[in-house]
Amino acid sequence: MMFIEPNLDGLLTVLILIMVGPSIVLAIIGGILYYNQKKKAAKVFFILAVIYLVISFGICGVLISS
Repeated sequence: MMFIEPNLDGLLTVLILIMVGPSIVLAIIGGILYYNQKKKAAKVFFILAVIYLVISFGICGVLISS
């Protein structure tokens, strides 16, 4: 019996998109709010983007490295 190995070529790309994608979206929303003179809300979105990025690099980085 021959086992067929799955094709996992795009797995690293998907993990990187999961790591970086939402933080980029949050930063873009923060930039739009900053441009529209809503500086306090923009600051909250920038902080959320950085926190998401730090946590995602910590969790997904461990998954990728092992």
